[in-house]
Amino acid sequence: MMKSFLISDNRDTYVAMRLAGINGVIVHEREEILEAMKQALDDSSIGILILTELILEKVEKEVMALKLHRKYPLIVEIPDRHGQRRDANYITKHINESVGIKI
Repeated sequence: MMKSFLISDNRDTYVAMRLAGINGVIVHEREEILEAMKQALDDSSIGILILTELILEKVEKEVMALKLHRKYPLIVEIPDRHGQRRDANYITKHINESVGIKI
């Protein structure tokens, strides 16, 4: 059975995910985040790696490289207790920038 694992920057998100049965860690510094990611990637039972948006902002380059070169785990970003940090149209904007097609 594949497990999910959370890397969070705050206790509220961590506790909420623990209540849902998802293990994780709370980290703040870039090096701590990278170490937590390495440990999660080395665990073959983890199928979904969940990152809060603030965590992703600190290691976005590394996460994008992982998404391009690895099939597992699925890496998902979630908003934290303060809500979504990105612009409401970020997916459309990303498509426009990536493909050059205006939607």
